[in-house]
Amino acid sequence: MVNTAYLQVSTNGNTDIHDITTKVEAEILRSEVASGLVTVFCPSSTSAVTTIEFENGCLSDFRSLFDEIVNPERPYAHNLRWGDGNGHSHIRAALLGPSLTVPFSDRKLLLGTWQQIIFVDFDNRPRQRRLVLQVVGD
Repeated sequence: MVNTAYLQVSTNGNTDIHDITTKVEAEILRSEVASGLVTVFCPSSTSAVTTIEFENGCLSDFRSLFDEIVNPERPYAHNLRWGDGNGHSHIRAALLGPSLTVPFSDRKLLLGTWQQIIFVDFDNRPRQRRLVLQVVGD
């Protein structure tokens, strides 16, 4: 069985991080699938999905790391072509990737104790995002 659902996320941009774990769990419960896989996909080239411990210190370190490895102040050829200033956003999103698949059993995500599913919007402005969830299993 395959169930498709959508999550709406309002973001502030600029490495705005949202814990979407409980929303993903709620979709698993609605799907009537007891065990299987859930895939979260963001159809965007400036946002990403991954897991992390959703704790202020860890989130601060995460943001700082991206500022170091993909500095928004350096020149980007993308910005020259389009003039939108979000060249760094595309690179950051590509490093993390647009999707994440997590197994679940008895309608519970099989995440580690300190592991949450996060959606990260790297764009340089607020956005309304629509994430795609596919719940697959028995």
